[in-house]
Amino acid sequence: MPTLRLFLDWMLYRAVLLLVAPLVPLRLLWRGQRERGYLHRWRERLALDPAPVTGALWIHAVSVGEMRAAEPLVAVLRDAYPGVPLLFTCMTPTGRATAEALYGGFARIVYLPYDYAGLVRRFLRRTRPCAGVLMETELWPNLIHAAAHANVPLVLANARLSERSARGYARLPALTRACLQRIAAVGAQSGADAARLRSLGASSVDVTGNLKFDIAPPVSLLARGAAWRRQWGERTVLLAASTREGEEAPILRAFAARAPADVLLVLVPRHPQRFDTVAHLIEVTGLRSERRSTLGETTLKADTRVLLGDSLGEMFAYYAACDVAFVGGSLLPLGGQNLIEPASVGRPVLVGPHTFNFDAATRRAIEAGAVLRVEDADALIDHALKLLTDAPARARMGEAGQAFARAHRGAAAHMAGLIAPLLAKE
Repeated sequence: MPTLRLFLDWMLYRAVLLLVAPLVPLRLLWRGQRERGYLHRWRERLALDPAPVTGALWIHAVSVGEMRAAEPLVAVLRDAYPGVPLLFTCMTPTGRATAEALYGGFARIVYLPYDYAGLVRRFLRRTRPCAGVLMETELWPNLIHAAAHANVPLVLANARLSERSARGYARLPALTRACLQRIAAVGAQSGADAARLRSLGASSVDVTGNLKFDIAPPVSLLARGAAWRRQWGERTVLLAASTREGEEAPILRAFAARAPADVLLVLVPRHPQRFDTVAHLIEVTGLRSERRSTLGETTLKADTRVLLGDSLGEMFAYYAACDVAFVGGSLLPLGGQNLIEPASVGRPVLVGPHTFNFDAATRRAIEAGAVLRVEDADALIDHALKLLTDAPARARMGEAGQAFARAHRGAAAHMAGLIAPLLAKE
């Protein structure tokens, strides 16, 4: 019966891939209308370009968050194995831009082909990596199957698996189990993540912690944030960071209705292709606004109520410049975004009700007194305004956040220890 179930799961997965194959170029074209990067480098997505590097340690991080989470792990591995070349793969243009900024000086960066058997076999045949690190939970059956046949050991690093995602993988239980059992080692973010991964079939699972705790706020960005704050004047600053579609409009309405004129809202959408859309939403509210991209070094106008953060790679600067930070993706059932960064900078943090992608970190941060959960946009603005008028409360939350971030560091060294035996064989 298990063999039959695995066969049926494989057939279903392959049938779905076959059905959607004609839609892949259409989807790239459609997404390219909003984000031009999707219109370029299609040959990489088909594993047709010449091999970028061979014999490398291959690290796959799907997009921005995963690519940045890899940074402390990469630093430890480079120190321990300076002679091992690095190959990074990603799936999104913003992930690629992040990789170029962080690793472009010493590594090759390409798109990972789509999970079609012929494409992933060609990718592995041309690159011949010594080992692969899949950031978070990237379980692509054909890729994992091809890596096993090519004798490329794989590791899941910083692995997380929410209850929702676990239910999704459980729909193809035999295929999921077969994939996980081909993974040489799994470094899970929390005990709950580890338990869910084991229940789906993973065998070699360690709780290594969350790599994002090991990301140190860059000194240059902290200084940039301090300079911005001088540009913005004496007003208090509420930051709405990494907001997603459907969140900005209610936040803007609540801010317009409740916030006094001496509070500045800095709004930083998660996806750059939405910058213009969010600028229009701000205009509709009637609030005077400026954009980070056009402000330059000039002083913010006294009657500006909203600053649109339409820039990339500056999130730590935004956190350093604010008094209170809301972390988006959490007012709607989207799973939330990384709250560790503002906590590590010493800023009070607010999150919405939906943080299932960062469940353990959110729960621990709330218990530590570093984070407050709010139910909706109105409650967000109300709690933020209370904090903005209570400097001692902000200081307590900020100090708690920094202590919380310090207490959970060490994942990079632990995760590197799981990868080391695979590199020692080279």
